[in-house]
Amino acid sequence: MPVKRKSRGRSKGGKGRSDVVQCSICGHLVPRDKAKKVTRRVSVVDPSLAKELRQKGAWISSRVETRYYCISCAVYHGIVKIRSYEERKKTPTRPRRRLALRRRGKPSVSLLGV
Repeated sequence: MPVKRKSRGRSKGGKGRSDVVQCSICGHLVPRDKAKKVTRRVSVVDPSLAKELRQKGAWISSRVETRYYCISCAVYHGIVKIRSYEERKKTPTRPRRRLALRRRGKPSVSLLGV
């Protein structure tokens, strides 16, 4: 039977059944590997008050908020874009960090010891 995506829309591979999570918007139960996970830091303090506190030198904590979205809500709210037939075949690649950026500020070492 032909499939629309190589992964069939999931990231579980051959693991079998996966847990279900609830969509943060509509409440639909979605497999954890199929749901779109969005993690962001949320400040506990009002932004205008936080700006004043930072100027005084205070440290403001923030909490990590993790939300899960079903595919239909993620598409509707713009979290996931609709891709064409050709783009669905490609696996997304993330830009690699360059090694030189990590070593910035460290002196270079000579192999000869000169």
